[in-house]
Order: sequence, then C-alpha cells, then structure tokens
Amino acid sequence: MNTYARLPVSFVRGEGVWLWDESGKRYLDALAGIAVSGLGHGHPKLVRAIAEQAARVIHTSNLYEIRTQSELADRLCALAGMDEVFFCSSGAEANECAIKLARYYAHHNGVHNAAIVVMEHAWHGRTLATLSATGSRKAQAGFEPLVPGFVRVPFADEHAVRQAADANPNIVAVLVEVLQGEGGINVAHTDYVRALRRICDEKQWLLMIDEVQSGIGRTGKWFGFQHAGIRPDVITLAKGLGSGVPIGACVAAGRAQGVFKPGSHGSTFGGGPLACVAGLATLAAMEDEKLLENAARMGELIRSGLRDALAGVAGVVEIRGMGLMIGIELDRPCGDLVKRALEAGLLINVTADRVIRLLPPLVIREAEARELVASLAALVRQFLGRGA
Repeated sequence: MNTYARLPVSFVRGEGVWLWDESGKRYLDALAGIAVSGLGHGHPKLVRAIAEQAARVIHTSNLYEIRTQSELADRLCALAGMDEVFFCSSGAEANECAIKLARYYAHHNGVHNAAIVVMEHAWHGRTLATLSATGSRKAQAGFEPLVPGFVRVPFADEHAVRQAADANPNIVAVLVEVLQGEGGINVAHTDYVRALRRICDEKQWLLMIDEVQSGIGRTGKWFGFQHAGIRPDVITLAKGLGSGVPIGACVAAGRAQGVFKPGSHGSTFGGGPLACVAGLATLAAMEDEKLLENAARMGELIRSGLRDALAGVAGVVEIRGMGLMIGIELDRPCGDLVKRALEAGLLINVTADRVIRLLPPLVIREAEARELVASLAALVRQFLGRGA
C-alpha cells in the first residue's frame, strides 16, 4: 500500500554507524532505524546470537514455556526495578497493553468509563487506541471516531494534570513520555516527572511511562524515568530492545502488578525465542561495551558541538535532548533537509515539522560524532542561508 513517502535509496550492507547503498555509497546513520539499531549494524555478538538461535528454534508460541523469555523478563525487571513483563512485537502493542491494563485495573477497582491522562504532542502508536492517545491531529485525521477514554493536557504542566483530576473522577492513569520523540524531542524536567509520581500516589492512579523511543540506554540511562529517581507502575518498551528484531514489552510493578490473569491478554509472536535472544544479546553487549556511558558522553559532545557550530545563526531556536536523543529546532519547516542530508551521505529525520531529530547508534565513536556535527552544521547553515 502507498503508506510511505520513501527516499530514493536502498541499503544493502551496514557496519557500526555506517550503511552502504546499492551503488557502494557510504552513509553515516544518525537515525538508527528510528532509535532501533542501538548496537549499530552487523554487531558480531548480536549476529552470532540470532544465527545460533535460528538454527535451534525460531518459534513455539506462548502455549509453552520459553526459557529465553523468562530470562529476558528477569533481566528487564532487574534493570528497571519492576516486577513482571508482557512481551509483544512492537511499541504500539506495548502501549495497547498498557491501556488495556489501566482499564482492567479500573474495572477491578469499581471505576466505570475509565479515563487516562495523555499529553499534547505525545506519540504512542498507530493502532486505534494508541492513535487516540497520541497528540497529533494530523495522524488522527480520517480515522474518527477515535477511541474514547483519554483526557489530554499540555505536556510538562503539573497544574493541568491536577485540574484534569478535579474535573474527571474516573481517571485511573497517566500515560506520558519523559522525552517526547515524534513530538519534537521535548524533555520533561525531573521535577515534573516526580510530581506525576506524587499525583498518581495521591489518587491511586497508575503512572505509565512510554519508553519505546527513550528506553534501552538511549538517554544515557537504561530508561529515561531513571533520571528522575522514581519508579513507574508501567513502562512500555520496543525499538532498541531487539536491535532490529521486532520485540516490545509492557513492564509492570506496584499497583499494576498482578492485574492481568491468564486469558486477560495475549500475543502470537510476542516473546518468541528468536526475539528474546536478540534482546538478551542487546542488553549484554550494551553492558559489556559500556554503551550507556557512551550514549551520555557522545550525546553531550554532539549537542555542545552543534551549539558551538551554530552559535549566532539566525533561525536556530534550540538544541536539546538527553543522551543520543537529540533535537535541533529551527524557526521554519525543514523537511527538505532530510533529502539534502541524504545527498551528503548523512541519515537524519525531521519531526514536528521544524525539529531535526538525531538518534544515532549507541556505539557511535568520537570521530564519527564529530563528523556528524560538522556535516549537519554545514547543512543547517546552508539551509538557513548562512553558507557552509
């Protein structure tokens, strides 16, 4: 179906942060498959683990025990300080699971017509429920009627959440990204995240944090919420968890633990042997190679480098982000920069019309980070009419 406005390139090989197209041209990948390929391309530990598992067994279904699924669940719970995991195949499915869990929690607590607080500019997926939770009218247009049960408030506004609570006694949860990706790399300050934790505790709500894009080391910690020193009731994961092998997870603790029972929810492909081995290999490689520390260090290098290179350039509004989740906001739509960058051998993305989004692999090295800065700064200056 004609659902993608694809760029005129096809990649045939990758190594680290580099991709090669059919003609042999090399590109610096500063998008990582939209925050998916945290280990870069062709990582030997991941390749070996996938190949060995594929030779043993690829799929059995959740009718049976899957040892690697249990191992990955234990690993995620240990890293996040959580208690139980449901595995699926994508971020949208993980968020669907969280929404269903909140409604089931409401049902068992005598709350009818349950509602979930969601944020302006949020992005939670393209299924009908997650699209309804998403804060993009452009994405929602034409798919009405949307799923009811969401109360939308401005992002990073504690007072608005409290106002919503006063006006809606059937609210049972808050669903939020601590670092909005599709919304324009908007960072929630730690005080706001802690305030949400307090509100949810006061109201007996579930605090559900969407870590689909920000999780698995991208912000310099395993999960974005850890910067605020709190524990959510639910986190949702996907993207970087399998380094390109589709896998998602809805992770629960506290009031959300034990809500689902056998038959409450399910997935044919979720948590299969191959995907879970990819997840385990990803986490192990990240730990062995200290990629959280690298994400924090390289992210600061890229942001500071861009600030220096673009200092005083009219049209640059702000450079922001956490770790290797970086946004450069301009004062005008800049989608054309994606094609210009492609021609220059650089893969980037533009979101929210005016924000250049950088999501490079967590394995990026200093020389590659500096090359990224130099290349992108020249493109931005040229685009804004300031020369290279």
